[in-house]
Amino acid sequence: MMVLVSVLIKIGQLRKGWVVLEYDFEECIGSWVCATSHALRRALDSELAKEGITFRQWAVLAWLSRGNGVSQVELAEQLCIEAPTLAGILSRMERDGWLERTHCTIDRRKKRMRPTKKANEVWDRMLECCLKVKLQATDGLNHDELSTFKSVCARIQANLMAPSSVAEEEISMSALAR
Repeated sequence: MMVLVSVLIKIGQLRKGWVVLEYDFEECIGSWVCATSHALRRALDSELAKEGITFRQWAVLAWLSRGNGVSQVELAEQLCIEAPTLAGILSRMERDGWLERTHCTIDRRKKRMRPTKKANEVWDRMLECCLKVKLQATDGLNHDELSTFKSVCARIQANLMAPSSVAEEEISMSALAR
């Protein structure tokens, strides 16, 4: 493992004994994806704020709109957040009138969630916010570029879900530059 770490991170010394970890984030696919995701979320948060809801709250409603009756644990997993974080979001949403939670009749430990009338009344305007951000994000991109982007994202996801076939010895700084 130390060999892998020493290959991945080059340590440089600065004046006054400070140690800085050096890495070329400009060539890091993870940085590209994270920066893009952050920009999309920020833009969507800004648009959704006009409707009095946050990106995370909208994401909860979006998952609930699928109508598959997810539990809070499943919803937290889908949103890539911890269950306690989701619990806080759901409590605020319930307080603000965006959703109702009731106990499951079969298993009282589980809670069922459903959007309220308030959420249904502004849902179309929320979707318009999403469309506005999508149009802004894809401005200047043609159909082929978007199709390629979607395909590349799907391949990266599939690669990361599969067992790794890359041996630690194969990892080099040149591979990280891709």
